[in-house]
Amino acid sequence: KNDKRVIAHYSRWYGVKEVMKLKREKAKSVLNIFFELSKPNILSLVLVATFLGYYLGNLGMGSIEILFYTLLGTSMTASGSGALNHYLERDADAYMTRTKNRPLPAKLISPIKVLIFGICMVVIGTVLLLVKVNMLTGFLALLTAFLYTLVYTPLKSITWLNTSIGSIPGALPIVGGWTAAKGEIETMAWVLFGIMYLWQHPHFYAIAWICKEDYSKANYKMLPVIDSTGNRTIRQIFWHLILMIPISLLPVFLGSMGIFYLLGVTVITCAFFISAIPLARNQTVKSALILLKASVFYLPALLIIIIIDLKL
Repeated sequence: KNDKRVIAHYSRWYGVKEVMKLKREKAKSVLNIFFELSKPNILSLVLVATFLGYYLGNLGMGSIEILFYTLLGTSMTASGSGALNHYLERDADAYMTRTKNRPLPAKLISPIKVLIFGICMVVIGTVLLLVKVNMLTGFLALLTAFLYTLVYTPLKSITWLNTSIGSIPGALPIVGGWTAAKGEIETMAWVLFGIMYLWQHPHFYAIAWICKEDYSKANYKMLPVIDSTGNRTIRQIFWHLILMIPISLLPVFLGSMGIFYLLGVTVITCAFFISAIPLARNQTVKSALILLKASVFYLPALLIIIIIDLKL
């Protein structure tokens, strides 16, 4: 009898353990779904840009508390915008190899839950910035979410100019970082906006080049999709890379940056320019990937150069 009681006890115990294990796995999978809905790759770039604007605005770290709330509020509005983008593009995502396994096309979560999550994150993030940082920073975050979800996202199916228009909300987080530090938009903030705005064109044209077959399936009017020869795309890439050189040097002439920044930004901007040459020569996906990697390297490198220059 004692043996039977022991066996029954441990059977129930192991049954509970299995249930708890399944619950933990389910909770983990739910967290993974919401993490993916937040578009972590874009979110990381947004946070780097926001920190860059904040650091330059303060000429250093400034208030750690304000920085914390700035990054938290910005990450929430950006995550909400990413989720709303998933919601709006759920049908198109089902056609593309790259996106067909996203949570909504894969039916891992209902559209209404994604919609509620996206709206709540944008609203909470905006309110947090309004209360804990300042009104201008909160407004810029809300404007960014609006332009990204309700302007840029629909334009992808209408015109190839979606990249140029979408680069506006893509460049606003760095201004939001500046306003969190200074409370106003100054000349240097517009220069940072210009750098971010120009940077996004070669970055996203490289992505569109790599994924143009997928974009074509979804009927997205990305430039590499409608540009059969590739020549227009190449011209757009180099046009924006050329403009980046003088714009990136403006902080020196404005007196915000010194000689280290001058040398460093010249090197990384020229390297960014050079990375596009193979794509112009052979127009292959491999060459587009080189340009994409260079663009991803550019922003962290710029941040490091600015931090070192301000320390010297």
